[in-house]
Amino acid sequence: MKTSICWTWLGVAAVAGSLIVSWDWASAQETGGPALIRVEDHPSLQAALDALPAAGGTVVLPPGEFRLEQPLVLTRGDTRVVGAGAATCLLNVGAGKPTLIVRPADIEKNPRARLWRVQLADFRICGDPAAINDKSTEPKSGDGLLATAVDELLLHNLAVDHHGGNGIRLVNCSEDPRVSDSIVTYNRQTGLALEGCHDIVVSANQFEENQDAVRCTDSFNLCMNGNNLDDHLGNGVVIENTYGSVLSGNMIEECRGTAIVLDRDCYGITLSANVIAHNSGGGIELRDAWGCAVSANTFTINGKFGLLIGPAAGRIAVGANSFCDSFHGDEAKRKIEQNHAGGIVLNGAADVAVTGNVFSGLSTDAIAADAGCRRILVQGNIICGRNALAAGGRARLKLDAAASVAGEGNLVETDSPR
Repeated sequence: MKTSICWTWLGVAAVAGSLIVSWDWASAQETGGPALIRVEDHPSLQAALDALPAAGGTVVLPPGEFRLEQPLVLTRGDTRVVGAGAATCLLNVGAGKPTLIVRPADIEKNPRARLWRVQLADFRICGDPAAINDKSTEPKSGDGLLATAVDELLLHNLAVDHHGGNGIRLVNCSEDPRVSDSIVTYNRQTGLALEGCHDIVVSANQFEENQDAVRCTDSFNLCMNGNNLDDHLGNGVVIENTYGSVLSGNMIEECRGTAIVLDRDCYGITLSANVIAHNSGGGIELRDAWGCAVSANTFTINGKFGLLIGPAAGRIAVGANSFCDSFHGDEAKRKIEQNHAGGIVLNGAADVAVTGNVFSGLSTDAIAADAGCRRILVQGNIICGRNALAAGGRARLKLDAAASVAGEGNLVETDSPR
């Protein structure tokens, strides 16, 4: 027997075979159930959010520009706030204040209070209008979205831009925050700041021209993949005091600082299959990181280094990466002065295996280990190509200074015209 299902939002009514199930939003609200709130039925956006019952519900934001002198505050869980895409714009005109705050109502009196299951989707959160109109780098608004103590928070298809603080800041959102398919741009501080969160998913977002793109501190289990990070004034991703995480399949390019930094008690993190290109400071820097893997990444034209492992880092596996310049078969695509391409720098590092990588056309040494390094394995790598910016015209292995190093099976090209 065929079963047909039809939904209509006049009720709502569902027809499934001969069974009719109806849902009366008004009756549900009268009995304390979740409510459907339409902003046009209320005097202000804040009044619409305040109309949500304790059981939560859905708030529908219509198209339009909503100028906010005070932060919009949401204090109900089990709630979805949904707009009409970029046509719905929350515009912050209050100097130094966040645009949207999500938190438990009693968080100041009860630090252990939590909100559960909040979803924000399909609208724009916009900062200082003067910064947009004048293309200023000094917007005066605060954070775009500030969420505190919200568990199972879902942010989807948001545009967050031109704030004087962070674009999105999640504080103590300890259970399963997820940020996906959003565009976070032109924020004076960090695009996405994660503080004290865990089991985090950051997927398929675009970050551009923030100070740093993403900062994750005092957290664990970050899964960050499929994001595009472009043109940042500082670093791409900074991770501190975080463990058990993976960054994969991201495009991180043209940061003035370093593409990825791991610092302050990081461990058990995998950095894999990322494209790390054209970053002025460098590619990946492991400042304080242990038991990590760096694999199958493409490092293209990163200024000072491709990968730097410092004295507070160790037990690192580095394999199957490509470190390269802009050569594409016949010649380098970029001019000589723009063709900086860094390799691996080991600065006092311990217990590092560098295996199966390709170093081609670098302007620095392929692998350089200083006297503070110990127990370094360099095996099965290929070093090839020429670069006019390199000492002697080509990269080399520089391992003699290390206290203990095993290097074998590496193929070093010596006679290539490139």
